[in-house]
Amino acid sequence: MGEWKEYKLGEVLTFQRGYDLPKSEMNGGDIPVAGSNGVIGYHNQYTTKGPGITIGRSGNIGIPKFYKDNFWAHNTVLYVKDFHGSDERFMYYFLQTVDFTQFNTGSAVPSLNRNHIHELRVFIPPLSEQKRIASILRSLDDKIDLLQRENKTLEAMAETLFNKTLSDKENDGTIEQFVSIQNGYAFKSKDFQEHGINGVIKIKNISGGVIDINKTDCIDSNIVQGISPKFKVHTGDILIAMTGAEIGKLGIIPSTNKNLWLNQRVGMLAERYPGAKYIAYLQLKSDYGLDYVENTATGSAQPNISSSAIENCGFPLLDVSAIKALAYQLEGLYEKIIHNLGHINGLELLRNELLIQLMDNTNL
Repeated sequence: MGEWKEYKLGEVLTFQRGYDLPKSEMNGGDIPVAGSNGVIGYHNQYTTKGPGITIGRSGNIGIPKFYKDNFWAHNTVLYVKDFHGSDERFMYYFLQTVDFTQFNTGSAVPSLNRNHIHELRVFIPPLSEQKRIASILRSLDDKIDLLQRENKTLEAMAETLFNKTLSDKENDGTIEQFVSIQNGYAFKSKDFQEHGINGVIKIKNISGGVIDINKTDCIDSNIVQGISPKFKVHTGDILIAMTGAEIGKLGIIPSTNKNLWLNQRVGMLAERYPGAKYIAYLQLKSDYGLDYVENTATGSAQPNISSSAIENCGFPLLDVSAIKALAYQLEGLYEKIIHNLGHINGLELLRNELLIQLMDNTNL
């Protein structure tokens, strides 16, 4: 398999700071603009040919992102200017194992200096071994990508059905006809643990329409014994953030057997009949719903919205048979989405475990 050798990071990867591009100047072309946390817009010019890698330079520092095709490297990232013959995919996976926060030079806003990270001592295998490792991990990423694309198609089908039913209808009712909003439990911060069998879903776990059920704080079993089961979260439950800068963001619990609990200021859409929660979900994630939550929230420094206010989000009063038919169709689509989310979650766990093992040269 070849011997892993020690290098300075700058000997195998040369990083360069990205280029400024204000949001107002992004003209919506087909070139992704790579920011510190991923794509932040699109433009018609590129700064960097793909495949390429960026890591966050300012704000969200050190998070690697891989771009298969040409992209614009924003000034909030460092991008790899020269791979020095290394395999691009391998280096992307390798960088995920590096803790770049140790090089933080910012105070109020975290930041990275490329000259500092170039001095990091790293162990890198020969090119043949790089390609072998990258192939293993990429096979899992390809499966994940396929499932994610399938879910996007299913989500688009659900939105098409939803919009067709609501076309030109007035919001003369509310989503309370479909759901009630269950508030979370006020767990005490002193009781949270890093590991355990009872995960607690917080606002930070809601991201990209999905709930991260792996990186949760945990609570001792003795504590949850005295808590009502109404605060327990299950496969397919839909949650909404009720406070903070990301108020109104929604996510779905993947298929899982984990013991999960709902934290305070996270709401759960408790449906009144099968499939009803998906109607409320699609309304809340629509432009209308997002504007409603933003405009209804109270508090300037820390916006908040109550469960009753969410339930009062407008929705047309439609024929019961039409609504029940929509709920039935949506339930079928989202059952597939939820199943795929569970499969994705399992593949991500496997990939992350393999990543650690394959990058540990002492085990090879």
